[in-house]
Amino acid sequence: MSLVSSSFPSSSRTLSSYGWDSAWEAEFTRYADQGLVPGRVVRVDRGQCDVMTADGVVRADTAFVTPHDPLRVICTGDWAAVDTDGTPRYVRAYLPRRTAFVRSTSSTRSEGQILAANVDHAIIAVPLSAELDLGRIERFLALAWESGAQPLVVLTKADLVPDQTGLSYLVQDVETTAPGVQVLPVSSATGEGVDVLTAVVSGGTSVLLGTSGAGKSTLANALLGEDVMAVQAVRDVDGKGRHTTTTRNLLALPGGGVLIDTPGLRGVGLWDAGTGVGQVFAEIEELAQDCRFHDCAHLAEPGCAVLAAIEDGSLPERRLDSYRKLLRENQRIVAKTDARLRSEILKDWKRKNAAGRAALKAKRGGRDR
Repeated sequence: MSLVSSSFPSSSRTLSSYGWDSAWEAEFTRYADQGLVPGRVVRVDRGQCDVMTADGVVRADTAFVTPHDPLRVICTGDWAAVDTDGTPRYVRAYLPRRTAFVRSTSSTRSEGQILAANVDHAIIAVPLSAELDLGRIERFLALAWESGAQPLVVLTKADLVPDQTGLSYLVQDVETTAPGVQVLPVSSATGEGVDVLTAVVSGGTSVLLGTSGAGKSTLANALLGEDVMAVQAVRDVDGKGRHTTTTRNLLALPGGGVLIDTPGLRGVGLWDAGTGVGQVFAEIEELAQDCRFHDCAHLAEPGCAVLAAIEDGSLPERRLDSYRKLLRENQRIVAKTDARLRSEILKDWKRKNAAGRAALKAKRGGRDR
């Protein structure tokens, strides 16, 4: 990915334009005493990063902030302590993160990958040029809630929906999938919804997330008011786009706030996102409180309030299937680094197997095979 222009915003913008406040200043005091300069990381390359300071953008080496833990490496959105004396310049440390958007990598090691730090709003771009993938939206939402940011689902390319009634139905489908989350149809071509989105993102740091072809770069340009992000056409054959954006870039918005644009994500793996999953499926967790058994698995237990909701049509069965799937996936990820949880999963598996064998034996009149 590339920026159409490699220039950064004018250094006349104060750090407060990038989110600097009194709390960050207090955190930075010990580094200021060491003669270090505060700045926000606007882009990270291999071994180096660009940092916006009060005097403009500086290029700094990251040798001091590249630990073995991939979740502790410096990333776009971090507030850095920069040593500007001498050449090269170095990032010596970064301030504790308020929020962090983390996903599981697609590697067999299932490591966590941090995509953005200190984010207030997680904008999930979903294109209306293709059929809605509600399961993928739920995945993005789980990670967004877990990060500590406020999610917002933006339905891009709204101008491609031929009638307002059809658009309203699509919005309702996503609202059912995203309880407690604003769903906003937007068209960069016509300007629909852009003013509302601009008002939302003006109040802090936003990260723009979605798959390739979701219209993220076009949306970023609409918010920036100029063609800063390069845009490529979506393939007609499958509606997918190429990876226009290949790095994460933090950009100051003219109406206030900053935006982190990210590459299109092929995989959206959960990473210790149990709380986020619960938030996405809040209606299921609320129903579960009325189940007869506190450890109800919502499979075939008597007095299950969740299954009763499916029976009366108030809860779509797809939602329960998706809930189970994401819980299992998240449990597997966490178990890889938690020996106690692995032991509990094994015990639960043995218990369920024993119960299944007992039920089968009873069905056969007490005879084993």
